[in-house]
Amino acid sequence: MKLMIASLVTSVLLLSGCGQEKTTETIETKQENVVWRLAETWGPNFPIFGDATKNMAKMVDEMSNGRFKIRIDSSNKHKSALGIFDFVRTGQYEMGHSASYYWKGKDIETLFFTTLPFGMTTAEQYAWFYHGGGMELMKETYDKYGIMSFPGGNTGNQMGGWFRKEINTLEDLEGLKMRIPGFAGEVLAKLGAKPTNIPSAELYTALERNTIDALEWVGPSLDLRMGFHKIAPYYYTGWHEPATELQFMVNQTAFDKLPKDLQQILTVAMKTAAYDMYTQSTHESAVNLATLQDEYPNVKIRSFSKEIMNAIKAENDKLLVEFAAANPQSKKILDSIASYQKKAREWTNFSDRAYLDNFDAK
Repeated sequence: MKLMIASLVTSVLLLSGCGQEKTTETIETKQENVVWRLAETWGPNFPIFGDATKNMAKMVDEMSNGRFKIRIDSSNKHKSALGIFDFVRTGQYEMGHSASYYWKGKDIETLFFTTLPFGMTTAEQYAWFYHGGGMELMKETYDKYGIMSFPGGNTGNQMGGWFRKEINTLEDLEGLKMRIPGFAGEVLAKLGAKPTNIPSAELYTALERNTIDALEWVGPSLDLRMGFHKIAPYYYTGWHEPATELQFMVNQTAFDKLPKDLQQILTVAMKTAAYDMYTQSTHESAVNLATLQDEYPNVKIRSFSKEIMNAIKAENDKLLVEFAAANPQSKKILDSIASYQKKAREWTNFSDRAYLDNFDAK
């Protein structure tokens, strides 16, 4: 009898062990490795912008213990710097890194999620995205294409551009061939300029060969290493992109197939990489501005005249009204931006501006 009981217990334990092995196999099956590809607008090893994608992929790899890897294809690999929207929409790539205002030809609503002339500062804009309804509005815009869009790193306030000749009057803008994308290009076109968009890898050559007369790129953080100061000695302060936000784009179908923990890991990694890019850009701008002032005395830093700025602001306001009147969703987005900016700017003036004014007064 004791022998029979012992045999029975042994059988149960063996059966339990078999069940445990199956459970372990099931868990391991659920945790199969995931490999995605990301297409970026930038060239290989492009500083700051490219660092953001590498940092994001590294965090995803580490936080997932190697279960989730993201391989990055730069523009030299996929051969279409401004084709990222379609790459992600069709699922050719699961992810992309670019800037939303590049897609205005596909959907005008995408224009508003990078920055606007005379718009919010970086801090104000991030607050709008995450607490003021910006993310929800961006979702409404990109849902139509099966794309998820996330903030992908901010350059901070960008410079007004590099010019071969000094810009003193509105007449100097007439016929000016300038690389300037997005909303700002629309504004300058109203004043007689001829805006165009050229991928970053082609900018220096276009300026050198007189294909364009002027260009804006980013600011000291990136402009100095591009060599524009060797050709165009006039460097103007900014107005057009006070808080230029890049974007991570994710194919919705691919995202939905991820396990919940990998979805969360990806979301956190993108948000962290975006913030890291902003701090890196701020640091590099400070360092490179000092270098520019110390080592390149031929560069003349200027600000546009009151006449020019007033004309630009007036055309910008008219254009905003036109966009809002033409498209109900554009109006909804622009109303949200204007309302939030008014609210946030009160605090910015009360805090940062007052502090800086007082500090400068000393």
